[in-house]
Amino acid sequence: MQIFFETSLFEICLFIFIIINIFQKLIMATEGDPTGFVKVLHLLVISFIWGMQVWVSFIAGFVLISQVSMHTFGLVQSKLFPFYFNCLMGGNAVSLAIYAVYHPRELLDWHEGIQMTLFFVAVIMAGLNVKWFGPSATESMLVMHEIEKEHGLGNQVGMSYNKEEYAKLREQDPKYKEHRTTFYRYHGLSNLCNLIGFFSTTINLIYLALHLGTI
Repeated sequence: MQIFFETSLFEICLFIFIIINIFQKLIMATEGDPTGFVKVLHLLVISFIWGMQVWVSFIAGFVLISQVSMHTFGLVQSKLFPFYFNCLMGGNAVSLAIYAVYHPRELLDWHEGIQMTLFFVAVIMAGLNVKWFGPSATESMLVMHEIEKEHGLGNQVGMSYNKEEYAKLREQDPKYKEHRTTFYRYHGLSNLCNLIGFFSTTINLIYLALHLGTI
């Protein structure tokens, strides 16, 4: 698992490096302040990322879980989250690349350094969810669903229904208990990464809004 984790981080960093180099080649001839097109692109990408995070993290999930069965909710999330996390990683990498091209490391002041760090953190958090936390949580959840179906569970709407039956299943089935523990561990880590990424994007968006004349 540690080797896989290190490999994932290497792949994410390699992805960031490639994106930055592509943008450097595309904008190599540009000196000084970014063009209007680059400013608009930078603003649109960050706004898209932030809006998507707000919708998926704080609105869609809460609405969905109150309207459909637990298994349907889990299935929808398992299909939605890979696309969501990949969009986050790609969008944050583009934002980081644009910012890095116009803010060389040697010329960064302290607040620009913080911004650069936040862009990098957002990419890493999304990348961990793409490569590790998201797939691991989904894998355990699908095993849990199979076991729950065998006991007639999972078709209820909401999380408060049939709590006694779920507690009994955890006591009687060690495999279910193990996968449930694994699921909540990775689900918690995934949520933590998502919130850290959201916080990083929010700070950068606020800073961008206060300095609309530049990126």
